[in-house]
Amino acid sequence: MENILLVGVNTRAVACSLKSLGYKVYSADYFGTKDLRSRADHAKSVLDQKPHISCGKFSQRFNPQLIREMALEMVNEVDGIISCAGSSPSWFPSKKIIGNQDVGSVEDKFSLYQKLKKHFLVPETYLPVDIYEAAEIARNEPGKKFILKPRSGAGGYGVRIFNDHDLEGVHGLDGHDLKGMSITEGINSNDWIMQEFIDGENISASVLSNEDEARTILTSTQIIGDTTLGQKEPFGYCGNMVPYTGDMKISEIASKVVAHLSLIGSNGVDFILKNGELYVIEVNPRLQGTFECAELSLDTNMAHAHLEACQGHLMEVPPPSRFAVKMVVHAGERSQVGNLNFSGVCDLPFPGVIIEKGEPMVTVLSSGNLMEDTLYSARKTIRKVYSAVNFHAI
Repeated sequence: MENILLVGVNTRAVACSLKSLGYKVYSADYFGTKDLRSRADHAKSVLDQKPHISCGKFSQRFNPQLIREMALEMVNEVDGIISCAGSSPSWFPSKKIIGNQDVGSVEDKFSLYQKLKKHFLVPETYLPVDIYEAAEIARNEPGKKFILKPRSGAGGYGVRIFNDHDLEGVHGLDGHDLKGMSITEGINSNDWIMQEFIDGENISASVLSNEDEARTILTSTQIIGDTTLGQKEPFGYCGNMVPYTGDMKISEIASKVVAHLSLIGSNGVDFILKNGELYVIEVNPRLQGTFECAELSLDTNMAHAHLEACQGHLMEVPPPSRFAVKMVVHAGERSQVGNLNFSGVCDLPFPGVIIEKGEPMVTVLSSGNLMEDTLYSARKTIRKVYSAVNFHAI
């Protein structure tokens, strides 16, 4: 195998790792960042980043079919395909997929709940036929809070707290007039779920698996909805801190979840820890957002680990040797970026492009022997990033 195609919203991290292994890298992604373009041998992107032109809003411009069409143009030129977040392996010939081939029932959050509820602790999850039934569920469980979230998708986009009192003025089943509940705008009853809100610590686990064994290699704390990073989505993903040093039951449970679902390769399991209990929230049947942190902390090429696991061999991965932090920095205001090529900064936009308020701008990575120092270094770099963007001349 010499040529590998990466498909997804952001393929930069995996492209860099594959390139260091000597592969010829093809990529179909959304953002088309400067550092992806410099690493991939052949890259097609939805965004065509140019000076003084806005990159727009991801929630409005992202269309997975555009990525699919770009990828299909390169399928015949590659030996294998890795499906990253924002794509589906079902788009491609199964013989070329490196990883899980049938992920529909795992990515569908209600189907996942049905698969896990008899075996693991999971939040109560419902599929109401309309917003009125959602309100009835909430009224029948007065001691619980609920969230509404898209039935599929990642990154925490569109997730909202459900408030029964916000139902005043509803006129349509799709919730167009629902006050304060934008999650339901344009969404029919088959596209969203209602889930018990577990207020606790957000943790994730990275698991390597083959057909015979699943092994947790790293745990992390997730950074969610951090407004200091410009994140406007209350449940939006902002990065990770590794390794997680708390409850180690997470490693055992994560391995059991992945084995139960018969997944292979590198997979992620998201949990919420509350009062000593671990709730399984979501499963990512592909390479995860912790990819770079895992490489920094474990001193391991995670693309290599994934390829080996998919071929049936679980690499011996060393324990974490250092702390690592990933922070996704969003634009605090509508911004024109300057030169952001600082040490530890990835997913670089092209100089002069305009990033809209609340949209992802760059990724900051940091590692060290102490978590306090690692966090300080990351925050220092973030200040440099914000100082290099222009809020005023656009």
